[in-house]
Amino acid sequence: MADDKKFKPFVPPEKSIAEFTLAAVILGVVLGAIMTAANTYAGLYAGMTVTASIPAAVISMGILRGVFRRGTILENNVVQTIASAGESLAAGIIFTIPAIVIVGIWQDFKFWPVTIIAISGGLLGVLFMIPLRRTLIIEEKELIYPEGLACAEVLEVGEKKGSGVVYIFSALGLGVVFKGLVAGLGIIRGTVEGAWATGKTAMYFGCDMSVLLLGIGYIVGMNIGVLVFIGGAIGWIIGIPIYGALRGFPEGGSLVDSAYTIWSTQIRYMGVGAMIVGGLWSIIRIRSGIAKGLRDALFGRREAAGGLIPRTEQDLKQKLVLILSVITIIAVFSIYLYLTPTVGIALVSTVAMVLMGFFFVAVSSYIVGLVGSSNNPISGMTICTILFTSALLLLSGMSGNQGILAALGVAGVVCCAAATAGDISQDLKTGYLVGATPRRQQLSQVLGVVIPAFVIAPVLTVLQKAYGIGSPELPAPQATLFASIARAMFTEASMPWGMVKIGAGIGVLLVIIDEILRNQGARFRAHVMPVAVGIYLPLGLAVPILVGGATNMVTKMIARSRGDAESAVHRGVLFGSGLIAGEAIMGIILAFLIVGGIGLPLPVIGWLGSIFESIGIPFAASIFQNTISLVFFGMGIAALMYVALRRERTGR
Repeated sequence: MADDKKFKPFVPPEKSIAEFTLAAVILGVVLGAIMTAANTYAGLYAGMTVTASIPAAVISMGILRGVFRRGTILENNVVQTIASAGESLAAGIIFTIPAIVIVGIWQDFKFWPVTIIAISGGLLGVLFMIPLRRTLIIEEKELIYPEGLACAEVLEVGEKKGSGVVYIFSALGLGVVFKGLVAGLGIIRGTVEGAWATGKTAMYFGCDMSVLLLGIGYIVGMNIGVLVFIGGAIGWIIGIPIYGALRGFPEGGSLVDSAYTIWSTQIRYMGVGAMIVGGLWSIIRIRSGIAKGLRDALFGRREAAGGLIPRTEQDLKQKLVLILSVITIIAVFSIYLYLTPTVGIALVSTVAMVLMGFFFVAVSSYIVGLVGSSNNPISGMTICTILFTSALLLLSGMSGNQGILAALGVAGVVCCAAATAGDISQDLKTGYLVGATPRRQQLSQVLGVVIPAFVIAPVLTVLQKAYGIGSPELPAPQATLFASIARAMFTEASMPWGMVKIGAGIGVLLVIIDEILRNQGARFRAHVMPVAVGIYLPLGLAVPILVGGATNMVTKMIARSRGDAESAVHRGVLFGSGLIAGEAIMGIILAFLIVGGIGLPLPVIGWLGSIFESIGIPFAASIFQNTISLVFFGMGIAALMYVALRRERTGR
């Protein structure tokens, strides 16, 4: 066990091997930029991002070892540390900053404000986490940091017997082709859906044809997949029919359109109440651990005077951390002064950011150690930040668009800091297990934050022009939610508070159920945040996530019966990561084509419909497209299962 006093890392402290090399830095930065762009798209589409550490580590091993015939385990660790930072940074930005555009204050994404918010939030996440490292990563025995542990195992296995990079690149190609058939040629429907009348109301069901969502579902697993689907079922299978029966369905348009109208204007706000409860409960539940971490951060151990500190215990110098923190806070104040050209308001916003940022960095770092990054309630933390900041700004006399801009600006920095802190916590756990030097990982994370940050604003701009952020193509659930909250706080706009209260009640019920399950030692848990996200997402997105989770469970059961469950899950995770990256990258490429004036999707199905109409069966085109969509999606599931269950020739 890593927490045992006799624990020895893979690379002993007294041994010095190549680590922070130019090759590792360049490869990490390139992978970080690509994964930042891919996760920007994936997060806006699915409302969820997944850690990039394992695929980055595998690609690094494949390139450094397979192509250049060099590379150490610590170099590969530096690559994954840099690359994963951009993924977490993308999550922080896409959950908040698009809300400014959705509200209508900005007409596009301003490059320098977005980039500075991303860099500042990311740096504060790294710098605020450094004083907490020893307490959380080494001393707190209950904090296992599951993604960090898994990445360390991947690096150690790769050091001995190859990496499996072929799985990622083959899946990446499949994801590219699949997205091309959906959004490029229009052969595969984006969503296979339908609604039917039931008495005075109607029922709806749908499933997005997305291997990206399938990959996300496989990676997060059956438990989370079920919870996301439960959220979708609460909103779409229970909530909409009940609301329609009581209030009636909107007239005009199809039943599908009417269902979406009820969901978007009423039902989805139950997710807001559930997110608030989930975020607050996460903080309450780990309050003692947070308090200890904050005490150590403020009054932590001093560096040993005179004696030599082992390589594996060397953090960035406290003075350097303090200087960088001050510079970053000044940069944040400057951007707030730009957003709200009043010194007093900028100062209030900066103070709110520092308080909330430091607190939620500790919260995020602690939570991911318990339940992993996939269950990190960043949305709940951001809601708390918006509400707290809005209260301060309202007391300061702010209102209207300036208040919205200030509140969302604070939320953007805090969200980036919390997301980045969760990521570096996992990376530092990986480094602790493999014997990395903490200060070199911390420098790697700084590079991984600063350089990929320049990618986010251009990608957001292209996606906004091509698809429209907040549209059915890119729902951006968190950003849409935060836009609604900010409007309600600073303008005459209102929210359906009745639905928020119902959602809060659902959240409380889930907390009670989850506590019962936890006390009983149950493997299945009822975490609030995945259910809340499911309520706030279109049902079509929840279904393939559930299918991915079920695929994970089935392959694990089959592989367990033959004794290689661990290898099967690992192969599936790599393939799922490739599916996510492939579909996301193709989505961005197609967005550039659309902005360049190429009309997509091409009218392939329109031509086919004309043929069927000419022979007297116009409905056949729709049936054909639905059928071929389901067939191709089924082929994606089959490919994922095949790769996961494929036996390695070398064996274990």
